[in-house]
Amino acid sequence: MALHRFNLLERLLSRNPELKEEYHKFVAEYLSLGHMRRVRADDDSHSYAYYLPYHPVVKESSKTTKVRVIFDASVKTGFSQNEALLVGPVVQDDLLSIILRFRTFPVALVGYIAKMYRQVLGQPDDTACQRIMWRFDPAAPVERYELQMVTYGLSPSSFLVNRTLQQLAADEGDSYPLEKPAL
Repeated sequence: MALHRFNLLERLLSRNPELKEEYHKFVAEYLSLGHMRRVRADDDSHSYAYYLPYHPVVKESSKTTKVRVIFDASVKTGFSQNEALLVGPVVQDDLLSIILRFRTFPVALVGYIAKMYRQVLGQPDDTACQRIMWRFDPAAPVERYELQMVTYGLSPSSFLVNRTLQQLAADEGDSYPLEKPAL
């Protein structure tokens, strides 16, 4: 399924040079930041692997990122990867509590963590379940890559990044007493 969807993606990119350029930039950034690594053809360190299909979502109104890559762990190949993963408990406050806090204080601050999911390193034993196929040149052979960070599109990702923030506050909060309550 992942190879089939990759072939469809390549056809889409060949018909849209602007999208192709943005997509290539995205993948190149993933590589340069170490958010994914190429898997050697002879790498048999895992007895299992799961290849994620992925596709672009274009949002013309976005001022920062017009093209986002969505990893599709809900695609069924007998069963979906999301069906096999544990989601984890909800560690965020419920929406009503968040809204009520906005009415409690005269000033509200909202923060944004750039590339939040990509700030959390995945477990090395799990990265074989976050593989993708890619090539920059359609004439070259398709290569395999492993995503090294928590990957959006997987059902436990939200829990993992939010729980990481909580653990960070517990581990390092004493060094940052003003920030600890916010986390």
